[in-house]
Amino acid sequence: MQQTTVYENVQKLKAELSCGNAFGEKVRIVAATKMQSPERINAAIDGGVDAIAENKVQEFRDKNDAVKACPRHFIGHLQTNKVKYLIGKIELYHSCDREDLAKEIARLSLKNGLISDVLIQINIGEEESKGGYAYDDGKEVFARLSATEGLRVRGFMAMLPDSPDKKLLADLTDKMRALFDWAKAQKENIDYLSMGMSGDYRLCVEHGSNMIRVGSTLFGARDYSS
Repeated sequence: MQQTTVYENVQKLKAELSCGNAFGEKVRIVAATKMQSPERINAAIDGGVDAIAENKVQEFRDKNDAVKACPRHFIGHLQTNKVKYLIGKIELYHSCDREDLAKEIARLSLKNGLISDVLIQINIGEEESKGGYAYDDGKEVFARLSATEGLRVRGFMAMLPDSPDKKLLADLTDKMRALFDWAKAQKENIDYLSMGMSGDYRLCVEHGSNMIRVGSTLFGARDYSS
C-alpha cells in the first residue's frame, strides 16, 4: 500500500467517525504501527491520526527518531525491565495490566520527575491468552492505581474476544463502558475507553468506546513474509 493510500485511509476513517461515539464523544484514532516503516507511519500522521502506537519496545526504539511529531502511545505487553526505554517518551500506556508493571512505571516516573498516564487493562473476555485485571477487580484496582504516586490513570483498555457472537461482544463493551462511567464519576482526567481494533471498532464505538487502535484499516494487511 502506497503512502498516499495510507493518508487516504486515515481521512476516510476520520470522516466515518466524525460524529463521535454513541455518547457524542470524539473517537480518537490510534494507529497501530507494528511492522510499518517510518514513511508509512508519517503518512498516517499526515492524514491526521490522534496518536501512533507500537507494541514492541525494540521497534519503538528503532523507528522513533525517524517518525514525525505525534503523540506516542504503547499498546503491547510490556516487560518491567524495558520500561526504562519508554519513560518520558510515551504519552499513554494502554496496557497497564499487572501490579509489578504499574509499580515500575511509577518508580521510574518519580525517579525522572514525571507523572505517567496509564490505562488499566481489563481482561473483559476472561481469556487465558490475554493479560489484564479481572473485570470484577476493576474498581479496586482503579482506586489503588489512582492513589499511586507517579501514575495518572486516564481510563481503561480492553480487547474483545474473537467471537462471532455480536450480542456477547456488545454486552462486554457495555460492561466496560459502565466501568468507565463509574470511574469518571470518581475522579477527574478519566477520558479514555480504549476498545476496538480493525475487526471490531465499529461495534465498540457504537457501545461507547472513544479510542480505537487500528492497524490494517489504515495500512492494509501486514506482511509477515520477511
